[in-house]
Amino acid sequence: MSVKRRRKLARTFVGISLLVVIGAGFSAQGNAADASESHRSGTAGYVTVVVAPGETLWSIAGLVGGDSSAVVDEILTLNHLDGMDVVAGQKLVVPAK
Repeated sequence: MSVKRRRKLARTFVGISLLVVIGAGFSAQGNAADASESHRSGTAGYVTVVVAPGETLWSIAGLVGGDSSAVVDEILTLNHLDGMDVVAGQKLVVPAK
């Protein structure tokens, strides 16, 4: 295989890899947006969200805004959680923005 051909193959591989990484980033943003779309719960000032794959309490608290540490503590209290572990599909009550 010639040097030119190897360089062209390497550039193609790098280009495709970058496209995959960029696509994954946009996909992650889309999942975060889907998770932030929530349905009003019966309690004023709070919303119910469904945890998307790859989300954590910290990422959800980041969507709410404000002091993330305080928001995480509030989510733990509101949902009677013993730890920081959440699973995709789990419904959580979080403070409204």
